[in-house]
Amino acid sequence: MRPAHRWAVLAALMLAAFTLNTAENLPAGLLELMSGDLRVSVSAVGLLVTGYGATVAVASLPLAHAVRSVPRRHVLTGLLAALVVSSLVAALATSYWVLLAARLLTALAQAVFWAVMGPVAVGLFPPEVRGRVVGALSVAGSLALVLGVPAGTWLGRHSGWQVPVAVPAALGLVSLVTVAVLLPTSRPEEASAAYGTHPDARRFGIVLTAGALSATGAFTGFTYLVKFLGDVSGFPAGAVNVLLVAFGLACLAGVSVTGALLDRFPQAALTAAVGIQAVGMLGLYAAGSEPVAAVVFLTLMGGALGPVFMTTQNAMLYCAPGRTDIALAANSGLYNAGIAAGAALGALILPLADVRGAFLAGGLLTTGACAVLLGGRLLRPAGPERAGERRDRLDRA
Repeated sequence: MRPAHRWAVLAALMLAAFTLNTAENLPAGLLELMSGDLRVSVSAVGLLVTGYGATVAVASLPLAHAVRSVPRRHVLTGLLAALVVSSLVAALATSYWVLLAARLLTALAQAVFWAVMGPVAVGLFPPEVRGRVVGALSVAGSLALVLGVPAGTWLGRHSGWQVPVAVPAALGLVSLVTVAVLLPTSRPEEASAAYGTHPDARRFGIVLTAGALSATGAFTGFTYLVKFLGDVSGFPAGAVNVLLVAFGLACLAGVSVTGALLDRFPQAALTAAVGIQAVGMLGLYAAGSEPVAAVVFLTLMGGALGPVFMTTQNAMLYCAPGRTDIALAANSGLYNAGIAAGAALGALILPLADVRGAFLAGGLLTTGACAVLLGGRLLRPAGPERAGERRDRLDRA
């Protein structure tokens, strides 16, 4: 495969990651417009996001297993075609239920996309730059919150919610054509990144557990961040909007910096990201009533949120005990399950304590994730082969 074609396919996958993440979160910025036009409650429109995440969580592993023997070129073109069709149907929907069905089709496509996209992308390049490739894909996904959703919200307010909902169809079509034309057709198991480079079932379980705990902790608080910034920190509505943009920029910066270092420090990057997230959340709980402290700890939390998922995905490419696509699907599914569980836990805490309690619970869960990672390294069994692997990892960390 020519170098120019490799970069073009990577760019197409980055565009697809940006488009899917934007499509997933767009309703959050268009709640009132959709609610009024479709004559349903705002909470019903909110379920378009909740149902999307739940579908990704449940469907990731079964669907990845179902397509495990299908050439990745065919899988990716099919997924991108589903994105194009579902976006058009959503934009043309005149009822809530048609819109919900279209959203769930997009969610099914995204559930498989995150499982197959990583091995395809990193397989295009030498193993020593895999972390940077994962970082590039994560930067593209993070841009959805910094650029895609705000732009879609602005466009919806000036032209109706249907227009930004239809835009992913055009972007998805660009990715589809590029992948269909340039990506070779080959058996999935023949790809260079089809299997983990250092298979380790124990490490695999540790990363899955830590990722799920971290996601649960993060979204126990993040789901109610606007309420926290208003009620606890005392920021007016206009300032809260600015802080949300700053949070997204911090997330993008964190992903960019971590991606540049991921090849050299794969394990340390994951532990550091989880640790920084814990500091940010517990700092908000302890000192969030002070505006300056709230901004500092909010930035720390934002700078860690994106890197946590990115570093767990990268870890799957190393420690997957079998196929990396199945490992990535398991990680994505558990992470999305953690998001849903965190939002639900926060909802349970709010009536019993103020919103600060949600950040305390989230920070403690994230601290637990950090303990799992550190304990896994300290308690790793010794032995000739393990000692050699340990030296290799310590050299990189």
